[in-house]
Amino acid sequence: MREVNPMDTDRAKSWQLYIDAPMPMVTIFKTLDISNLMRQEKAGYKLNMLLCYCICLAANDTKEFQLLPVGKKMMEYEKIGVNVIVANRDGGINSCDIPGFSDLQEFNQTYLELTQKVRETCEDYEIEDHMIIGTSSLVKYEIDGVMNMYSGIFNNPFMIWGRYRKEGSTYKLQVSFQFHHVQMDGMEACEFLERLQKYISEL
Repeated sequence: MREVNPMDTDRAKSWQLYIDAPMPMVTIFKTLDISNLMRQEKAGYKLNMLLCYCICLAANDTKEFQLLPVGKKMMEYEKIGVNVIVANRDGGINSCDIPGFSDLQEFNQTYLELTQKVRETCEDYEIEDHMIIGTSSLVKYEIDGVMNMYSGIFNNPFMIWGRYRKEGSTYKLQVSFQFHHVQMDGMEACEFLERLQKYISEL
């Protein structure tokens, strides 16, 4: 992780246009076909883990995720991870960052170990040198989409989803993807979501 001059990056124009915008976040909604993940879940994997794994793979293939505006600085990252919300043993919630390993078994093992640690300690787990993609799964509820608040503090991309729907033999999941307009434009965001669907289908 290092600070870079935004004017020396591919996002120079977007930096000029959006870094001082009162609401620089954009949200795109997409319906994913997660039928393949449901088959993987029957093999013993957690659905949320599988989604997070595919998110990391797709993000690693999208160069815009390497840059992120943090305050008034542009930061460049070599590593990507995801954040999940964990229900702790005291009935509250905590935040847990998970590094985006490319190997499924390594990612799964790390996911299980870190979320269990956070669940037991009731303490957040953060990785500061990764570009973290926030996630939230409201799996008890059927929702069509969510637009997250913008606080000016958390500029990271953020994905949220609810309960999946079954349509015939196909399982569908509606996701909301929020991102800072300095980090990427709509085209790159849509390309990321297309890559996400590809990784889900081919896992």
